[in-house]
Amino acid sequence: MDLFLTALSGLAWTIVYIEAIRLGFRYKTYAMPIAALGLNIAWEWTYAVQGLATDPQLQAWINLVWALADVVILITFFRFGRRELPGFVSRPLFIAWGAAIIVTSFLVQWLFIVEFGTADHKAATYSAFLQNLLMSGLFIAMFVARKGPRGQSLVIAVAKWLGTLAPTFLFGFFADSAFVIGVGLLCSVFDLAYIGLLLWARRDPATFAPATAPQPG
Repeated sequence: MDLFLTALSGLAWTIVYIEAIRLGFRYKTYAMPIAALGLNIAWEWTYAVQGLATDPQLQAWINLVWALADVVILITFFRFGRRELPGFVSRPLFIAWGAAIIVTSFLVQWLFIVEFGTADHKAATYSAFLQNLLMSGLFIAMFVARKGPRGQSLVIAVAKWLGTLAPTFLFGFFADSAFVIGVGLLCSVFDLAYIGLLLWARRDPATFAPATAPQPG
C-alpha cells in the first residue's frame, strides 16, 4: 500500500507539472503561483539531492523528476509572468522579485531541517504539507485575480487534489499524525473548492468571458 500511494502521488503531481508547462507555453503565462512554485523547487531539489545521495528509493527519483519539471515552470514564470503585473513593475524589478522568492524558499526549507533534523523526516513532511496548503489557497487566489480560469485547468486541480490526498493517507492516517491529517484535509477542502470554481467557469463561460478567452482545455 505504501508503494502504491507513493506512486499515485508521484504520478498525480507529475501530471500537474506537465499540464502547468503545457498551459504556460500555450497561453503565454504561468500556471502555478510563484510563492508555491518557489517552495516546491526548494523542497524538491533539497530532498532529491539528499535522497539520491543517502537513500535512493522511489520517492527520491520522483523528487528529481518534479524538480526538473519545476525548472521549466519557472522558465514560464520569468518569460511570461511580467505581463500579469502592474506597469510600474519593471523587468529588472520583476526578475529580482522572482529571484528573491526562490532564495527565500530555499532558506525556509533549510530552516525546517535545522529545526527538525532529517532523522525522522518531520522537516520534509511538515514543510511539504504546509506549502501544499499554501498552494491550494493560492490557486483560488489566482482564479480570482485573473477573473477566471485563464492559464488553469481541471487536470491540474484534480491531479493536485489526488496527489495530496495519497500522502495524507500515507503520512497521516497510516502514521497516526494529527498534523498531517488536519493539514491534508484542509488541502482537500481548498482543492475541492478550486475544482468547483473551474467547473463553474466551464459551465458558465459567459460569466468569465471578458478575462478568459481563449479558454484552457
